[in-house]
Amino acid sequence: MRLKPHQFQALQNQTSLTFRAKRHGFALGLCVAVSGVFAQALTPPGTSAAITPAAASGAATNSALDSELFYQLMLGELNVTDGEPGTAYSLILDAARKTRDPKLYERAIRVALQARSGEPALQAARAWKQALPTSREANRYVLQVLLGLNRVGETLEPVKSEIAASAPADRAETIAAVPVFFARLTDKKAATGIVEQALAMYLDSPQYGSAAWGAIGRMRLDAADFTGALEAASKAQAADATAESAAYIALSLVGSKVPKAEKILRKYLQGNAKAEVRMDYARILLDAQRYAEAAEQLRLVTTDQPDHPQAWLIKGTLELQDKKTDAAEKSLKRHMEITQGASSSRSTESNRGLVQAYLSMAQIAEQRKDFVQAESWLQRIDNADDMIIAQSRRAAILAKQGRLEDARRLLRNLPEKTPEDARQKVMAEVQLLRDNKQYKSAYELVAEKAKVSQGDHELLYDQAMLAEKLGRLDEMERLLRAIIAAKPDYQHAYNALGYSLAERKLRLPEARALILKALELAPNDPFITDSLGWVEFQSGNLPEALRILQGAFESKPDAEIAAHLGEVLWVSGKREQALTVWREGVALNAESETLVETLKRLRVKP
Repeated sequence: MRLKPHQFQALQNQTSLTFRAKRHGFALGLCVAVSGVFAQALTPPGTSAAITPAAASGAATNSALDSELFYQLMLGELNVTDGEPGTAYSLILDAARKTRDPKLYERAIRVALQARSGEPALQAARAWKQALPTSREANRYVLQVLLGLNRVGETLEPVKSEIAASAPADRAETIAAVPVFFARLTDKKAATGIVEQALAMYLDSPQYGSAAWGAIGRMRLDAADFTGALEAASKAQAADATAESAAYIALSLVGSKVPKAEKILRKYLQGNAKAEVRMDYARILLDAQRYAEAAEQLRLVTTDQPDHPQAWLIKGTLELQDKKTDAAEKSLKRHMEITQGASSSRSTESNRGLVQAYLSMAQIAEQRKDFVQAESWLQRIDNADDMIIAQSRRAAILAKQGRLEDARRLLRNLPEKTPEDARQKVMAEVQLLRDNKQYKSAYELVAEKAKVSQGDHELLYDQAMLAEKLGRLDEMERLLRAIIAAKPDYQHAYNALGYSLAERKLRLPEARALILKALELAPNDPFITDSLGWVEFQSGNLPEALRILQGAFESKPDAEIAAHLGEVLWVSGKREQALTVWREGVALNAESETLVETLKRLRVKP
């Protein structure tokens, strides 16, 4: 059987076997190969293969090679260099069978693989296993070649043998590594069936049960059998409450929106959890906009591992988002201290983290109107790939000093290496104009870009939101419906349209349906939840509106949510509570348009 190119590459990757023959000086090289590789392999049983004093001094040593075998091996290698791998393979495999030597079996497999001949490679591996039944290395070659040939159905016995050959103290680790063998296979379902059969005898074992269920869970997860993976993770955790395998499976399932997996993950996190698991969970929580829960996981990581740079960075970014500038500054400085002190040659990830920290520190200084300090932080960013975002912050600083046109000029003069650079420049200028209430100019700019960037739903969304600012509500609705038609999973369009209808008390049942669809796409999003609460308020369902908005504000303290929650409390007669919530909102963002408008309309000064 001749291997196809992709099969051969996979097989080489599985076995990591390489061999290069050079024709220049082949006689000397060949003698070295035979005497250095094969003669070492053929050291008589019971003797050491290590270099002896005699060998180190160049003294002659006896080899197990006789003249006939030496000639046979040399002839085999000559055939390799002359492009006759079939003959070479036969000679070397015959020598291996005569001597029962592992190195010669391995060499035969190499020659077959070099010729992209899968069946001969498997034949040599099986001959090795037959000659030396207890050889774990031979068994591994059989398994690896079978996998390279995609003959999954024949791997059961080699997998079982690999596990059985491991020492009892190492067996759980060997079982846990079984999914790695099958990582490159495309038929995940067939591979899962083999692994389940191989591990069946260990599932009820107090010593190995957790590892076995964990391995099966990983296989089921790779096969997209989420229900089966959840069951396996649960059983792995039942066998060992501290099982990391169960936690990692649960993490993947939570990320794939399997809600019941979170119970397994939370149980693991109650113990002495690994920081990496908490960090991964925090990222999932952030993606779900469950900020308070994410902050708690980050707090635990930085408490348990005070030198974890990424935890401090994310913690500081989250604190800055929540307007906790003093806490954010402390966290970000801690991140920089750890990262800068770690090594003079930092990784790309570390450098990216520092850029993010510098930008956040510049933003803090900007909020304090310390523009000189903000600029000093931005000057630390010297990577060309980060120039657009750094210059965007500089532009924002210029605008806050009344130099809006200078800020726009700064952005427009940035070089464009790629189409994405051009897009980012436009988006930065649009945001700059929006922040400075230049809605008409922002609309014209984004509309022009949207014309030449067909299908860019984010540009269309920005255009719709700016149309609303300009009072062009029919156009806003048309654009949002176009986005929904083109990208049905874009939750922001559903939410924006539903909220706009609710705000104007128009078609409230439709508004509720749109927002519920947005929540279906992004469960627990506090801003979409806020929209739902506002629909209920506008529909006259005060108790339900209050319940929903209180949950949203607890999940994400935000000035706009505070405005809505405070109004519901106010209308419900709970005016002291309303004032308290509004004060919190002012502390979060005194310039929030929604909050300012609400307080002005109700003639309240919290």
